[in-house]
Amino acid sequence: MSKPHENQPPKTKTSHAAFGDATGDGARDERQRVGEDAIALPAHVAGSGTLDRLVDTARDYAKAAAAVNTTKAYAADWKQFARWCRLKGVEPLPPSPEMIGLYLTDLATPASPAPALSVSTIERRLSGLAWNYTQRGFTLDCKNRHIATVLAGIKRKHARPPVQKEAILADDILAMVATLPHDLRGLRDRAILLLGYAGGLRRSEIVSLDVHKGDMLDSGGWIDVEEKGVLLTLNAKSGWRDVEISRGTSERTCPVHALEQWLHFAKIDFGPIFVRTSRDGTRALEARLSDKHVARLIKQTVLDGGIRSDLPEKERLALFSGHSLRAGLASAAEVDERYVQKHLGHASAEMTRRYQRRRDRFRVNLTKAAGL
Repeated sequence: MSKPHENQPPKTKTSHAAFGDATGDGARDERQRVGEDAIALPAHVAGSGTLDRLVDTARDYAKAAAAVNTTKAYAADWKQFARWCRLKGVEPLPPSPEMIGLYLTDLATPASPAPALSVSTIERRLSGLAWNYTQRGFTLDCKNRHIATVLAGIKRKHARPPVQKEAILADDILAMVATLPHDLRGLRDRAILLLGYAGGLRRSEIVSLDVHKGDMLDSGGWIDVEEKGVLLTLNAKSGWRDVEISRGTSERTCPVHALEQWLHFAKIDFGPIFVRTSRDGTRALEARLSDKHVARLIKQTVLDGGIRSDLPEKERLALFSGHSLRAGLASAAEVDERYVQKHLGHASAEMTRRYQRRRDRFRVNLTKAAGL
């Protein structure tokens, strides 16, 4: 039977005991603690085998409600806020709009040597706090004047244009894959770059692919290799979607051929497509690659391929990331915009245009159209 305190909002003085001070030594993972405490039987209901099983299943669903990286970020947001509250001598629970307004102010103009956070990061921190309060049985009203007015002022005073990553274009990707060796690791990384570029894929989508549907519990999709190309079925941010990647003009640049070569020589016919290799690059292992590998691979091949060699190395590394593949496809594909939008899985054409770094500039001359 569940304990009475498990389904009741914790009192202020017991907030750290009930949900854990995320900054304390030996505390369990904050995400796991919140997931376990948020789902429980009502205090007046007796437990049973069937109900306990449903509680466990509901907790699993609750943990899967947001992406792993999102819940990690939200857990970090709560740690930061709990630490700030402790230093100010206040409790984080229950939520106080006045204190959160002061917290946002401190993030924008810190008195300590710590750098001020960007407006987008501050907004993300606020979203993280709202999520954490909801998991703890509270409601944070982000439209409260103590929060909304302060945030509006921060935006007005400190907002800057968004910093976009550089797009990797066709010549760039060819130069990058040309730097890779021809061992097993090189075959894998070549397939990652070409498939990610041609599919306009996020780095998390690339490494989450399995050979077949239902191969692994942590799968984010699977592939079907056909005569004309490969069909990816992805569990993306906006839900399930299909991505068609056709064969290229030559085997040297074809993403489908690169994928087939990797699967054949790595002898992969089940489970994750992109896995780690042995240190000597001759054997494929079972462990799925982390999405961080894709980011590191892009940065390293950008350097090795001489992309934007007019800039210092530090600036070149800062310009490119996993999203550079997605932006590259959107910028380089000379087809009707609606096809690019569908391929990237965007809900609106406006979102697709944010990824197009060069394509639409000065295409329509409204100056002449206005008679000047």
